[in-house]
Amino acid sequence: MLKTLGAQIKEFKKDSLLTPVFMILEVIMETIIPLMMASIIDDGVEAGNMQHIYVMGACMVGVACVSLFSGFMGGKYGAKASTGFARNLRRAMYENIQTFSFSNIDKFSTAGLVTRLTTDVTNLQNAYQMLLRMCIRAPFSLICAMIMAFFISPKLASIYLIAVIVLGVILAVITISAHRYFTEAFPKYDDLNASVQENVSAIRVVKAYVREDYEKKKFTTASQNIYKMFQKAEGILAFNNPAMMLTVYSCIIAISWLGAKMIVSSTLTTGELMSLLTYCMNIMMSLMMLSMVFVMLTMSIASAERICEVLTEKSDIVNPEQPEYEVADGSITFEHVTFRYNKTSDTPVLSDINLSIASGETIGIIGGTGSSKSSLVNLISRLYDVNEGSVSVGGKDVRSYDLDTLRNEVSVVLQNNVLFSGTIYENLRWGDADATDEECRRACALACADEFIERFPDGYNTYIEQGGTNVSGEQKQRLCIARALLKKPKILI
Repeated sequence: MLKTLGAQIKEFKKDSLLTPVFMILEVIMETIIPLMMASIIDDGVEAGNMQHIYVMGACMVGVACVSLFSGFMGGKYGAKASTGFARNLRRAMYENIQTFSFSNIDKFSTAGLVTRLTTDVTNLQNAYQMLLRMCIRAPFSLICAMIMAFFISPKLASIYLIAVIVLGVILAVITISAHRYFTEAFPKYDDLNASVQENVSAIRVVKAYVREDYEKKKFTTASQNIYKMFQKAEGILAFNNPAMMLTVYSCIIAISWLGAKMIVSSTLTTGELMSLLTYCMNIMMSLMMLSMVFVMLTMSIASAERICEVLTEKSDIVNPEQPEYEVADGSITFEHVTFRYNKTSDTPVLSDINLSIASGETIGIIGGTGSSKSSLVNLISRLYDVNEGSVSVGGKDVRSYDLDTLRNEVSVVLQNNVLFSGTIYENLRWGDADATDEECRRACALACADEFIERFPDGYNTYIEQGGTNVSGEQKQRLCIARALLKKPKILI
């Protein structure tokens, strides 16, 4: 999984490396400041040396400026790296989806793919930024503060060490417990998106059948399921803050009490105690940052697994090693074809089909609902592969052709006619991107679509809404026929 995701960092490797460098520099500067404070108190205030106070004060300002600059640059490069990483993830998933065969697409719901491209990628983007900044800064700050604390007083620093171990165990238990609920929650986003998608795309049917209350109930159920899962996960994560605060204040009390006794016995200076308390806050803040990282990583692991499913999915229909790039004619032959959508299914959708269609011949395939007419024609353009037998086009097995070459010679107009948002011209040119206006009009005349197009105020420049909602079902079908004719295919279905 890490290798798959890491491959998408690509051109943002430099930003991903510079972010932790600036974070480490910021931590080093912050670690030096408490030592300077201790020097000001012990060698300046208590000794009455104003010159020392001025010099160390100026040095502190310089160190603080370097720390501020480092933090700013770390944030800048971290944001660039994480947003670029998210962009590459979305693009890689989208490009891989375009290669899927129908059988690959059948594994993922439309709503599920949308969720992975949006919510899941956003989770990973946030997690990656936290990984580059907090996950580098927090452990390094913790280690530096711990080393400096042991340098000042090993006895008092051992309190930190115990606190870190105890808190680490508590955070691990919380993270592991919450991960299970996050893993269950994200698939429920798919159900929610599916509910919204169906309702919006079929809003006319919903209103025609007065099913608004049913759709509201379905949406509420999907939303409630997500609420319950996140409530359980967040309920577990809620223990994170109390555990953190309890540890912080316990450390402060213990160090203040023991430190005061050591000052009285002259084994610790006031400045050193101030430094230890500052390091205590650094250590606890580092642990708090780490706990936030753990929470984000817990959520993002579930998202990462879902994204990797899409990225690693390979199309089961690919080009042969030496593909054919020319289809001789439009002849079609089915020889003992058997086909199953699920390869493990006992009952095939098509069984031992033999069929021969000559080039130029026009035939009709007739059958009742569910008799696999669409399945039969999907095999011609190799949208699915046969399980047994063979399908030939132009005298050659479809599996021997280059996929683009084969599909460019087969044009299909199905019952479910799909138009895209854009002008009529733009929709027609899906058939031929280089078609002239005259060729588009001729195809529309052949499909008897020119009559209603010319009645539109903008004619062929009329804008088609998403899904073709501003044209009738018959008009949509005629435009789809014109688009198919414009392709000038050897086979028209």
